[in-house]
Amino acid sequence: MAEAEAIADRTEAAAPVLELQDVHVEFDTRAGVAHVLDGIGFALAPGETLGIVGESGCGKSMTALAIMGLVPSPPGRVAGGRILLRGEDLLAASPRRLREVRGNEISMIFQEPMTSLNPVFTIGDQIAETVRVHQGLDRRGARARAVEMLQAVGMPAAEARAGEYPHQLSGGMRQRVMIAMALACQPSVLIADEPTTALDVTVQAQIFDLLKDLQDRTGTAIIMITHDMGAIAEMADRVVVMYAGRQAEEGPVAEILERPRHPYTQGLIACVPHLTDDPPPERLPLTEIPGVVPPLTSLGRGCAFAARCPQVFDRCRAEAPPAIAISPGHRAACWLNADGAATRAAAEEAGR
Repeated sequence: MAEAEAIADRTEAAAPVLELQDVHVEFDTRAGVAHVLDGIGFALAPGETLGIVGESGCGKSMTALAIMGLVPSPPGRVAGGRILLRGEDLLAASPRRLREVRGNEISMIFQEPMTSLNPVFTIGDQIAETVRVHQGLDRRGARARAVEMLQAVGMPAAEARAGEYPHQLSGGMRQRVMIAMALACQPSVLIADEPTTALDVTVQAQIFDLLKDLQDRTGTAIIMITHDMGAIAEMADRVVVMYAGRQAEEGPVAEILERPRHPYTQGLIACVPHLTDDPPPERLPLTEIPGVVPPLTSLGRGCAFAARCPQVFDRCRAEAPPAIAISPGHRAACWLNADGAATRAAAEEAGR
């Protein structure tokens, strides 16, 4: 608890480099309007790593696209809220200003490097383009900067690799190229969207170590988007748990891992396989969360997780719960945390 309070105090003390306030994103679909993000809000302090976790379709990547000003329009739109970069509202910024911000002040590592890198340009040229556009370097200076960044991310034979094409590199090397490109202009905020997808565990560990080392050296704030609670435990200081475009829980990582207060968070943690020194005599089935994320066009009035929740009771189906404070910096949008023992007794009675 002391560690969680210390993280909360540091976060409150530092002026946030990035802050989302009540952000709403909608998409027009044949089935109606899909509320892809519904009231998302959090702050990111300088040098902090914030994890955003949840299943596919929960709005994690859409949060990143909203921050970057890349929500496809049409059919999508940011319907409300504010996204503040050091106090500047990016939602009110001009297209030219957003181009200045993207890749320079806020950078993003996309999920799949093979589809994000241009196959007809060398990796050196692709990194050099970033610094030429944003920092005004000439061709020679940009090339030198590209090699320098490849060396910084641990690319072997960086000078030779700079002249190669994406298809000539392994998955881990391509991901290092994406990190080098994202950090080339020393951004204030780095968004890492599933940066270790499809990589083996050894390369995953190398990428995590690389991000930590670069953060220690540059002070960059990181938003780590993932579906893996193990990655959150490894990398993040705080975590936002998202479900169906809404925030289910938010708080310091250590406290949420030890004392999760939303059934969805509890389910995500239970899904992670655990290695033990004393395995049980019988192989136990892996815990899973039943059902799937509901269609975002028909969430209804109550809690979006109600249909899958093992502790659901009548109030959950009738009213969407607000974010309820658990402790400093820790909030959970679940009626189980309201009204104390009476609410929990109702949930236990409903589950019988």
